[in-house]
Amino acid sequence: MVQAYILIQTEVGRAREVASVIREMPGVLRVDAVTGPYDVIVLSEVHSVDELDQLVLSKMHVIGGIQRTLTCSVVHF
Repeated sequence: MVQAYILIQTEVGRAREVASVIREMPGVLRVDAVTGPYDVIVLSEVHSVDELDQLVLSKMHVIGGIQRTLTCSVVHF
């Protein structure tokens, strides 16, 4: 399994809407609204890097209100 944190910048006032849509997606474990340079942080868990790529690029990037994402893969030591 591949876990990643996906940090999302949204348009002003759209964080709640974006979080609600993402919360329903398969592979999403947790969605939190946060303060700072990003508005929403998502913890995801999928079967492969290709599936993570599809989640971010094909499913999240088409959501209205998202300006930018940063994907941080979890590394287990």
